[in-house]
This record gives sequence, C-alpha cells and structure tokens, in this order.
Amino acid sequence: MTSALDTRRSFLVKGTLLTAGAVTAPALASALQEKKGEEVEVSPTEDLMREHGLLNRVLLIYDEIGRRLRGNAAFDTKTLVGAAGIIHNFIEQYHEKLEEDHLFPRLEKAGKLVDLVKTLRAQHAAGRVVTGRIEQMANAATLKDAKSRQQLEGQLAAFVRMYRPHEAREDTILFPEIHWIVSKSEFEALGDDFEKKEHEMFGEEGFEGQVQRVGELEKTLGIYELAQFTPR
Repeated sequence: MTSALDTRRSFLVKGTLLTAGAVTAPALASALQEKKGEEVEVSPTEDLMREHGLLNRVLLIYDEIGRRLRGNAAFDTKTLVGAAGIIHNFIEQYHEKLEEDHLFPRLEKAGKLVDLVKTLRAQHAAGRVVTGRIEQMANAATLKDAKSRQQLEGQLAAFVRMYRPHEAREDTILFPEIHWIVSKSEFEALGDDFEKKEHEMFGEEGFEGQVQRVGELEKTLGIYELAQFTPR
C-alpha cells in the first residue's frame, strides 16, 4: 500500500498509445482505465518549490494577521502560534537546512551564485531571529498593548517582505542552476535524502500534514476559500 509520503515524490501518469488514426472517446476511456502507466518521480528541486508554496500560504496568514493588528481587529493568537510553529519547524529546521546542507555547499564548491548563496544564508539567519520574536510576542498580553501590537505587526511585515523575494530568487535562479552542477544520479540521490529526512522529522504525514495544518489555520481567519481573492 502506498503511503501519503510515497505519493509526494511520485505520481501516477496514466496514458495510452495513440495510433495514426483518430481515437474515439470510448476507446480512449477504456484504454485509460486499463493502462496503469508508469510511476514518475518528482525532482528534489520541485519538492523544495512545493514547500515554497506552503511558505507562501503562511505568508498570507501573516499578511492577514498584520492587517488585523493595524485595524485593531480580533484574532485568536493560537492561529499565529500555529503559523509561526510551521515556519520554525518545517521551513527553518527542515526546508532551509536541506538548502544549507545539500544545495548551498555544492554551488559554493562549483563557484556558482556565490554572492546569492551568501545573501540567502544571511536571510535564513535573519528569518530565524524574526521568527523567535514573533513566537515570543504571539500572546494575549501583546494584543492588549498598542505599542506591542505595532511591534508585532512590524515583525510580521519584515518577515513577509524578505521571504517573498527570497523564495522567488531560489525558484528562478538557484534551483535551476543545481541541474547544471550535479550528475543525474547525484540529483536523484538528493531526492532520496530529502524524503528520508522528511520521514525522520515529520513521520508518515510529512508535507501533506503541514498543508493540512495551514489550511486549518486559514479557515480560522476566513481566508481559506480561494475564490475570495478573485478581483471583482
């Protein structure tokens, strides 16, 4: 039986052979049902980009809480505690450590994107400091004091402002470069290492469990339904 984690780095590609002539809809449907297809692995860099998607959803939570802090609107501090916990445990202690232990050293050894890597490392360190401050301030006492609310809002805004361009540079510049400096076998081994580490740290639920947690936090703030973000 395939576990949730197994499906993270692989998915079922269902297909059929197309002849030179036209294929009727019933025939195609029948072929799709009969052909089980092949299992195709998702690359380690795609894994990291999916995790950036998770990070982006937490940044939306930070945005919403920041808006409520500015407007003196209510929210449950448990939501902020939960969001900051995902950043601390999954993004900083897992995702960023993968980058720091497996990607950054390879780029530095190859003399590629050295200045970018230096900045990314510094931003990882700065982000952990900000996360610590957010975790310390995520309590009812902070919400009762106007100055403390303003300080918390400032920390949330600073985190969001740094990480949106941070992850964009990684997705568009750093991750693509990895393909040029490692062999195919080394690239595949990275994926195995990433999944092994995920199992060790987060058990069977892994990435999918984090996505579920983020969704529940979004629901507490009323920002879960995607349609609400469509311009009218």
